Amino acid sequence: MQLVKVGLCAFGMSGKVFHAPFLKEHPGFFISAIVERNKEESKEKYPETEIYRSVEEMLENADIELVVVNTPVQTHFDYAKMALEAGKNVVVEKPFTVNVAEAEELAKLAEEKKLFVSVYQNRRFDRDYLQVQKIINEGKLGNIKEVEIRFDRFRTEPSGKAHKENPEAVGSGSLHDLGSHLVDQAVQYFGFPEKLFADVFSMKGKEFANDYFEIILFYSNDLRVRLKSSVFTKEAHFAYAVHGEKGSFLQERTDYQENELVAGAVPEYGEEWTKPLTETDGILNYLNENKETERILTSSEPGNYMNYYQQIYEFIVFGYALPSPAEEIIKNMKIIDAATESSKQEKVIYL
Repeated sequence: MQLVKVGLCAFGMSGKVFHAPFLKEHPGFFISAIVERNKEESKEKYPETEIYRSVEEMLENADIELVVVNTPVQTHFDYAKMALEAGKNVVVEKPFTVNVAEAEELAKLAEEKKLFVSVYQNRRFDRDYLQVQKIINEGKLGNIKEVEIRFDRFRTEPSGKAHKENPEAVGSGSLHDLGSHLVDQAVQYFGFPEKLFADVFSMKGKEFANDYFEIILFYSNDLRVRLKSSVFTKEAHFAYAVHGEKGSFLQERTDYQENELVAGAVPEYGEEWTKPLTETDGILNYLNENKETERILTSSEPGNYMNYYQQIYEFIVFGYALPSPAEEIIKNMKIIDAATESSKQEKVIYL
């Protein structure tokens, strides 16, 4: 099996939870380098990996083909650009960049260098997202008319992470963080909208970056998609509500890969490594072919973030489709930029 050597730009939560475990367990990847500016925490689980004290040092000295830019969003553009100029392919954590201009420049540079940039949209591999996609594809709901996708939390106290909560830091806040997932899912389900209206602000106060947003996406076929997130939600809503001409589907957010990884789970290659559901997590209520009401309690199939890196490997080795390429995620950045502008101007923005 061809081996792809990888370098991680950081070993914080993203590196420890979302990247290193999958790269280690996948037989096609080898973690050659990890950047740890002051510590050597990675040595315990990855003793064969070389530690570097800066991204610049790693790019200059490490024998790597793929660089994972998993640093704060404010640094994504600079580090991804450095990696491309050093002749490396790049995986960038979400959110891709802080604005469209940066995203477009990276995509252009990658094309010029005949390299690739992929954005780590891991929640395309969540069980709940995949279940909604399945229900939509089955067509039982008829033409979809209204959709709400939510990602709520109950985190009323500051985290202390300036790159996420400082309102002066461009790209900080929930709109770029959680919004990058919700926007991506809406575009994957329904394509690029015609216009939008957004309300974005901080419930914790003006001294903090936005922690609440609501975006209404308008589609030319009269479809409305509402994306919403709040950190003051103690009681969970359904994460997905899909309403069509023939019925409705409600889906809970039940993908616990992140929780299991944080708890130390090892994501086995080629296996469903997450714990199975013990109960149903969705409600399908629709009119069947005889126009009779059917109400079905549904259970989603396991998701698997390993599939992202499997697709990266298959692109490198076999030339298969690249997951979430930069050119595709630029559309998401256009929506996030427009949502910011819409909230500031308090008006509908045409895309």
